[in-house]
Amino acid sequence: MNQQIQTYHVPVLLQQSVDGLNIKPNGTYVDLTFGGGGHSREILRRLGPDGRLIAFDQDEQAYANRPDDDRLIFVRHNFRYIAHFLHYMDIEQVDGVLGDLGVSSHHFDAPERGFSFRFDAPLDMRMGQGMMRTAADLVNTYDEKQLAQVLSEYGEIKQAAKLARLLCTSRSSKPITTTFELRDIVVSTVIPPEQNKLLTKVFQALRIEVNGEMDALREMLGHMPQIIKKGGRLSVIAYHSLEDRMVKNLIKSGDPMKAEPDKDSIYGHAEVPFSALSRKPIVPTAEEIEANSRARSAKLRIATKD
Repeated sequence: MNQQIQTYHVPVLLQQSVDGLNIKPNGTYVDLTFGGGGHSREILRRLGPDGRLIAFDQDEQAYANRPDDDRLIFVRHNFRYIAHFLHYMDIEQVDGVLGDLGVSSHHFDAPERGFSFRFDAPLDMRMGQGMMRTAADLVNTYDEKQLAQVLSEYGEIKQAAKLARLLCTSRSSKPITTTFELRDIVVSTVIPPEQNKLLTKVFQALRIEVNGEMDALREMLGHMPQIIKKGGRLSVIAYHSLEDRMVKNLIKSGDPMKAEPDKDSIYGHAEVPFSALSRKPIVPTAEEIEANSRARSAKLRIATKD
């Protein structure tokens, strides 16, 4: 079991992100993305006997990997429903919220989940197996315009329209059902040095759309000003610019969709609910990146509720 815990997921920026919560032994905290449980276990280690941790994850395998700890409340749902579940538990506010966004190492390393172009597997990409729509459904049913929009918006792919057209042409003769079938179509459009970079963007875009990640993130972040107590902390690790921009906006303006705060119409100044603990995000050291290559794109932002 210990070996399973160690290899299931390598937590990124573990000490820095949990340090950022400034944990009170008797406090109540939320881990938005339990995943392999690395961050949750570190939070539990720092909590006293009267502390509480509410952990969210919609994945069945994450639930099976949870520790046996009476202080842990595991919620098998998407974190977008955080306000609903806290209300259900009669918890008005919490002392801190931690989020390690994106996909866990386990998802990328489990071929059958279809998150990685390293393995030939069904084109799935669902974070929760109870979800109805797979990446294959999306690739084979979205029209050309819809596919181009997904690839452009969530993958930030410049030739999104061209690639969407090619996908539609390819599926007209045979449905695209596996990761390798999709991979072969994508790599045919660029020279070898650019192939992995483009594949990463394509798989990211499809994964985000399949799981509704941006809508869930926007909805969850929108609850943070009300959920976190005054003096409490928000600690979030993002892995791509779309996620990080929303977190940065929330801290700066109080709204994940606004880069600047609304100014008071009478006094002309802005009131925002959070204060960033550092002007720039915290990034992994060279040593951590060498030990865990997936840490390379991580950016940690920590803020205090004013």
